[in-house]
Amino acid sequence: MTDPWVALTSGADPGERLGVLRRAHEVFTSAGRLERPVRSVVGESWRRSARARVSPDGAAHVELHADELGPYRDAHPLAPAMPVIRELMSAYATDGEHLLAVCDAHGRLLWVEGHPAARRRAELMTFVEGARWAETVAGTNAPGTAIAVDRPVQVFAAEHFLRPVQQWTCAAAPLHDPRTGRVLGAVDITGGDRLAHPHSLAFVQAVARAAESQLALREPRSDGDAVVLSALGRDEALLVAGGRTVLLSRRHSEILVALARHPDGLTGDELLIALYENESVTPVTLRAELSRLRRLLGPDLLRSRPYRLAVPVDADFDTVARRLGSGAVAAALEAYAGPLLPGSQAPSVVRLRRRIADQLRAAVIARRDPGLLADWAYSPWGEEDLPVWRALADAVPPERRASVRARITGLDAEQGV
Repeated sequence: MTDPWVALTSGADPGERLGVLRRAHEVFTSAGRLERPVRSVVGESWRRSARARVSPDGAAHVELHADELGPYRDAHPLAPAMPVIRELMSAYATDGEHLLAVCDAHGRLLWVEGHPAARRRAELMTFVEGARWAETVAGTNAPGTAIAVDRPVQVFAAEHFLRPVQQWTCAAAPLHDPRTGRVLGAVDITGGDRLAHPHSLAFVQAVARAAESQLALREPRSDGDAVVLSALGRDEALLVAGGRTVLLSRRHSEILVALARHPDGLTGDELLIALYENESVTPVTLRAELSRLRRLLGPDLLRSRPYRLAVPVDADFDTVARRLGSGAVAAALEAYAGPLLPGSQAPSVVRLRRRIADQLRAAVIARRDPGLLADWAYSPWGEEDLPVWRALADAVPPERRASVRARITGLDAEQGV
């Protein structure tokens, strides 16, 4: 399967592809007709550029000048991620005579760094700090298009809408707020034909994941008095409350998960249904468990009528669900330590465990990011997940597919497919 977000497959001839694209670009800009070799993501971007009345002979322009650029980017939410972006990209950019760039959600370049000769050449097309490279201004280009479609994308040579940019190739990935999922900007690698390879897109995707993870580490706790509950990837949850760390039994872990999911509280009958498959379990049994839990936690934390926690709960499974719901897939996977209480058979836990895992797995497959897919496939819970391994085989560069396909063959045999 060909990845529609990659401009050139491994082994393709850039020169041959360039000639075809230049002809297609001339046909579109003169007659408004898309030729067949143009990728759908590029064709759609060309149409958006034309609707925005971008001139193919135009240029980007500077919106943030020196006096306002510094204060703006120092206060920008992406500033804390720049050290890790530089650590991962600076040597790659300098050694390869490329540029690394980070823009905000409006497509304005906040940081442009890399090889000095490449920076001088880039100045001729206004690829400089403070310039705006949104599609509506600069047409099809990797950072602008990545923001427009909220997907990592590679743009090769004459796929750029602006003719002065067609000597360059770039790959970019959007960067999200791990708490809200809002697009904060994009990270980009720009250079010559040597970037016309699937590796450049995979590389910039990996940098984006690392940057989002760095931002996630800075995510503030919801409340200084909150109870912190860790129940992913462990049969016995950990509870941090009032300066104490408590290792809970499996049943107490299940109770805390159920109450954390229902901050307004649950009646005794509702807790029975949530916790016990066996309908013969009596309310007396449940009350005994709750009494033991209250002695363990202290009288001020667990309340009754209905049963509820007296303070907010910062639960790791809620963090995953919140990030996933807002579209921050990499940050959600970073927080996912494994299935929720994997040994539990409590009905409410089983349902929640399945829902979180299924939603996260589906998001990872849909993103088609080889790094995210590999993180899932090589995890203890993903090592036998055949659909993920197949998605990984489609996403990785050709030279890495042999080992992935060998694993797929083994899983086919084991699972009788």
